[in-house]
Amino acid sequence: MNIVQSKDGTQIAYDVLGKGPVLIFITGATCFRSFEPVIHDASTFAQQFTVYNYDRRGRGDSSNTLPYSIEKEIDDLEALIDEAGGDVHLYGHSSGAIIALEAAIRLDNKINKVVLYDPPYVEDEAAKKEFNQLKEQLNELLEQKKYAEALAFFLEGIGIPREVIDGMFRQSPQWNSMLKIAPTLAYDTMLASDLAPLKKASKVTVPVQIIVGKENPKNMQEVAKQLSEAIPNAKLIELEGQNHMPDPKLVLQIMSSFLKAHR
Repeated sequence: MNIVQSKDGTQIAYDVLGKGPVLIFITGATCFRSFEPVIHDASTFAQQFTVYNYDRRGRGDSSNTLPYSIEKEIDDLEALIDEAGGDVHLYGHSSGAIIALEAAIRLDNKINKVVLYDPPYVEDEAAKKEFNQLKEQLNELLEQKKYAEALAFFLEGIGIPREVIDGMFRQSPQWNSMLKIAPTLAYDTMLASDLAPLKKASKVTVPVQIIVGKENPKNMQEVAKQLSEAIPNAKLIELEGQNHMPDPKLVLQIMSSFLKAHR
C-alpha cells in the first residue's frame, strides 16, 4: 500500500500494478481498491498499463475530511497524478467517470487522454426531479446510520434485483466492507444528481473516449450521446452485450486502442 497526501491533508491510499503507460483507475459507488471486482478490473488493465488503483476519500484505507465536495476529489486525483509523474491517462467508471470528466476540464495540462464508462448524470429535468427524491430517501437512511438498508436501497435503485442483493451481495465476505463505506453513497449521489455539464464539457481539450453498455437503461445511453456531441472530437462506443459492470477484457480492447493511438 502507498499513501499520497491531498491538499486538505486527507491521506489517499493506492496500489500500483503492471507496466506501460500510466492509467489512473477511478471507481464508482460502493467500490474500493481491495473490492474483488475492482481488483479483477485493475489486474486486467495492468496487462497493458501501469495502473494506479486507489481508494477514493472515505473508502478503504484512505482518510476523509469533511465537508465533501467534488473539488476535494479533484485535489485527491491531482495529488495522485503528480505522484505518478503527470501526463497520465484516466479511466473513470460510473461516478468515477464524472470525476474523470471534471479532471479533464480542470487539469487538462496534466492529463493525456480520458476514458469514461457509463457517466451516470441524469438525462433531463424530469429524471433530475425523480433522482433527487431518491437521493433524499437515501440520505435519510444514512443520517439514521441504517447502512445496510441504505446500501440495499441504492443497489436496487441502480437496477440490481432484490434477490441478487439478498443473495450474492449480503452473503459476500466483503459486505461488511461495503457497509463501512456506505456513508460515501451520499457523495456519489451528489455527483450524479444533475444534468451533464455540457457547456463545460464543450471546452475539454484532451481526447475523450466514452463507452456505454448497450444493455444499460436508455437514460444512460442518452447521457453518453449528449456528452459525445458536446465534447470536441469525443468518440462514443456502445458496447454490445454489456451493462453497468462490463467485462474488463472488452473495455481493455477499446481503451488500449484509444489510449495508445498517436495523439
